[in-house]
Amino acid sequence: MYTKLHTKSYNNNDRLFFLLNLNEDIAENDPVRVVDAVVESLDLSEFKKLYREKGRCPYHPKMMLKIILYAYMNNIYSCRKIERQVQRDIHYIWLAAQERPDFVTINRFRNRVKKEINTIFTQVVLLLAERGFITLDVEYIDGTKIESKANKYTFVWRKTVEKNRAKLQEKIRVLLQQIDEVIAQDKAAEREAAEFTPETLDSLIGELKEALAAEPDSSDKERKKRQREKKKQIKELEKHRDKLDEYDSRLEQMGERNSMSKTDPDATFMRMKEDAMNNGQTKPGYNLQIGTENQFILDFGLFQTPGDPLTMIPFYTSFHNRYGRLPQIGVADSGYGSEENYRFMEEAGIEAYVKYNWFHREQRMHYEPNPFSSQALYYNADGDYYICPMGQHLERAGTIRTKTESGYVSESAVYKARRCEGCPLRGSCFKAKGDRIIEVNHRLNEYRRKARERLTSEEGIRHRGRRCIEPEAVFGQMKYNMAYKRFRHFGMDKVNMDFAFFAIAFNLKKMCSKIAKQTQNGGNTPHCGLFLPISCPFLKMVDSVWYVY
Repeated sequence: MYTKLHTKSYNNNDRLFFLLNLNEDIAENDPVRVVDAVVESLDLSEFKKLYREKGRCPYHPKMMLKIILYAYMNNIYSCRKIERQVQRDIHYIWLAAQERPDFVTINRFRNRVKKEINTIFTQVVLLLAERGFITLDVEYIDGTKIESKANKYTFVWRKTVEKNRAKLQEKIRVLLQQIDEVIAQDKAAEREAAEFTPETLDSLIGELKEALAAEPDSSDKERKKRQREKKKQIKELEKHRDKLDEYDSRLEQMGERNSMSKTDPDATFMRMKEDAMNNGQTKPGYNLQIGTENQFILDFGLFQTPGDPLTMIPFYTSFHNRYGRLPQIGVADSGYGSEENYRFMEEAGIEAYVKYNWFHREQRMHYEPNPFSSQALYYNADGDYYICPMGQHLERAGTIRTKTESGYVSESAVYKARRCEGCPLRGSCFKAKGDRIIEVNHRLNEYRRKARERLTSEEGIRHRGRRCIEPEAVFGQMKYNMAYKRFRHFGMDKVNMDFAFFAIAFNLKKMCSKIAKQTQNGGNTPHCGLFLPISCPFLKMVDSVWYVY
């Protein structure tokens, strides 16, 4: 396959001279040269299996990758616009070596490499680490909601589907009772406790049709009327079967989610920060999680759940799958401060600088904790009891176990006071009837104590300050500088592919910016060795003759 790609040659001297002259017109520090040098250094061996040995010679994948990445760097995400740029912009013409792929070819290439593009993203990040832009030792994590391409009125709600499905089951039972057939009556009796399925209804409809076809023709008007009525009921039963099949498919597509979009079943309805009407309207979208360092994107993941706590462990798993190790330091805001996440990071050897719910409240200058809260009560570890402000003991009364959506089991100890009636502080302490009961998660409290010590240390203050300008700055540049506010594809696999292209382009653009700043400030930079300007892409000299490949 690659022999065809690399031995593709032309004898058109005019084209060769045009490319050589064009190469002189492009500045040596132009970002287009950085894109060309980086893509040339990548290993595209995984792309080989995507092409056939026979057939017409395809465009070189490196050339296609260069023009798409350079377009994403310049806020161009439409294949038709990329096609126009390849025809009229000298930077794209230089990258494409005067090849002119149309928009269909560009779109097919993106869809063809939707799995392999993640490997290219990993290679680019490793290249950045090799050249000293990042270390992969610290990761700043945050998430944002990105709207799907689907319309905001294509919602499907789980509760509505379940409610309508239950009504449909009752309609089917009533209809089967109206059909004057032994077969239908037997099926209805069998299914009084169980639910109907599209398969059982399909078999029942077949039996009813066979029974109706077996009846002899008659000239009796009453008999003909009954036959027409049976045909009508069978058609209605077929409609119920199709509707039940639709409800079941909706529930299967939603999985554990509470909503989905009709046109983009992978999208979940979430509340977006960009709410023009300020009415809290939900829109179909994805929960985008990114990890950054020095404002480079180290890893990304798209999730269908709107909350952040359940995304951290899968996100770190993705990081480990990419780079074969975990970061030494993890920094995140209070949305990730759950017991499950703290425990995972401790057992994985990650130094966690992750806030918890009321950490910001504790850092206020005039903060005074509520003396009646369970966190402020004195705890005697030896006797395993709490002491209230009036000196009464709250003894251990039991244990409560709760399970999260991911299956993690959390244990909380229950403590109960003996005599709270007549206490002068009862109105300030609690307002429920009976004696006071508190629930305490000792393991989570210990994780929060360790997190507080880390976050208030000198290193923790530095990471807290850095977190505000890491992922938040990336989101700002992504949405407002690069106009990437909404996905342009349907389906999780295509959305992942599109953002992988964007993440590579974002890192390349950030790298070009840092190189330009370092060159202006000092002239010499340790990163310049990688980006020596290439004379011209797809040009090769053999026996003193230039060839385009």
